Amino acid sequence: MEPGHQPNLRPIRAFQVTHSGIMDSEDDDANLNLSLSDYHDYEPNLEFDDSELICTTSLAPLTPELLDLSQEFLLPSSSDGTIEDNFEKELGEGPPSYSEIATCSLDYDVFGDLHRSGVVEVVGDDELGRRIIVISACRLPLSKDVHPDLLLRFLMHTLDKYVEQDYSVIYFHYGLSSRNKPPFSWLWKAYKAFDRKYKKNLKTLYLVHPTNVIRIVWQMLRPAISVKFGRKMMYVNYLHELQQYLDLDKVHIPPQVIECDKILLSKNPRAAEIAKEMNSASKPSLGEAEGPCSLKCPTKQFGVSIQFIKKNNTEMIDSIPPIVRQCIEFLSQPDALETEGLFRRSPSAAIVKEIQRDCNNGGVISFRNDPHIAAVLLKTFLRDLEEPLLTFDLYDEISKFQAWEIPKKPRKVKILVLEKLPVDNYKILKYIMQFLWKVQDRSCLNKMTSSNLAVVFGPNLLWPPNGHVSLQSIAPINAFTDFLITHHESIFII
Repeated sequence: MEPGHQPNLRPIRAFQVTHSGIMDSEDDDANLNLSLSDYHDYEPNLEFDDSELICTTSLAPLTPELLDLSQEFLLPSSSDGTIEDNFEKELGEGPPSYSEIATCSLDYDVFGDLHRSGVVEVVGDDELGRRIIVISACRLPLSKDVHPDLLLRFLMHTLDKYVEQDYSVIYFHYGLSSRNKPPFSWLWKAYKAFDRKYKKNLKTLYLVHPTNVIRIVWQMLRPAISVKFGRKMMYVNYLHELQQYLDLDKVHIPPQVIECDKILLSKNPRAAEIAKEMNSASKPSLGEAEGPCSLKCPTKQFGVSIQFIKKNNTEMIDSIPPIVRQCIEFLSQPDALETEGLFRRSPSAAIVKEIQRDCNNGGVISFRNDPHIAAVLLKTFLRDLEEPLLTFDLYDEISKFQAWEIPKKPRKVKILVLEKLPVDNYKILKYIMQFLWKVQDRSCLNKMTSSNLAVVFGPNLLWPPNGHVSLQSIAPINAFTDFLITHHESIFII
């Protein structure tokens, strides 16, 4: 492998991916006829039989009969290829039935079968604290068993909990077949049903193991889809390419997808060699730069236990780790406290990593007068603890919080917090909840209510030993966190 070579990761639109960002290609249309990967020029049979699709060298449009598209979709687009500031207005209103879907509210139990299928999973946060949502085509139920409208409602019902903050979506394409695929027209209807609320904070949509059908569908939808949205979509041909951007240990990849990746690599020796080198290389985790603090040096605060910090850090006052105190003191300033979207926005990854390195090496840290940096570092500290602040022992009890009888909730919460939490954990939790109450008290300015803060902090305060928080457990964990914030004065002993 040539020095400096990077595995190919091509966005759906023709972009050049660099370490500093994504740049438009000078010749956008010229890239449409390129292979999905420089590693191979074949199209593996990973999905439904696409033999009925006509794929020429120029990827000519297909007939409406083959694609099951409505006449509404076939109307010419008024887009001139520029970036529209309000592309949803340009697209117009969605079909009436899907407008109802976008505003409907359904009981959680309606989607019981879809929840159990694991077709959609929330697997924690990426290195910048953005929630990661995984959609697996191989787990889609049979089309004859689930109506496409119900599937769309389920997707919207799940995303509604996370779209108010930055998030990313991973779509594993392997396993889509003629038996479980929604009709092509559903893609267009779904795009219109997911209004600006869903698209605005979506940072990246990773399409893993794409096939030629995706290219054809994208070409057909492209005239009507916003350029802004198109820039968020990226092809990922192999799992090791995704590893450059996400910690795959936190992503519960279906076994079928892993086997598919192995088959693809076996057919491409060059890609297999790159994957082997990437897997064998020692990759430092976030905040663990190569250098003197790659192991547990005494000044390290990220990725260790509370006990380790207390034992080795002389600056720890009243059991509060220095980084937690520094973040909260900075964020408690009026200008920072009143920042709109606090804890929802993601600053530069390079800056966050640099500050974490300085912190772990015992250096002086600077938030660069940016509240979002301090906010991400606070969330990252909690997420990187070896054991969650609320401990593994309390996971089962807290995950049943919504089933508790309402009159008994205050007493049961006090028992958990005051009697079952270790003393150091209790002090840190109290310190953070007191601060979060101040944040929600300024919600008229920062737009962060207690429920919004609970969605952000809940999964960072508690997760099971296997690291995978199920969709059913997220709601009670967030509700428990909301309860702590709202009733902190009566729960925590002053």
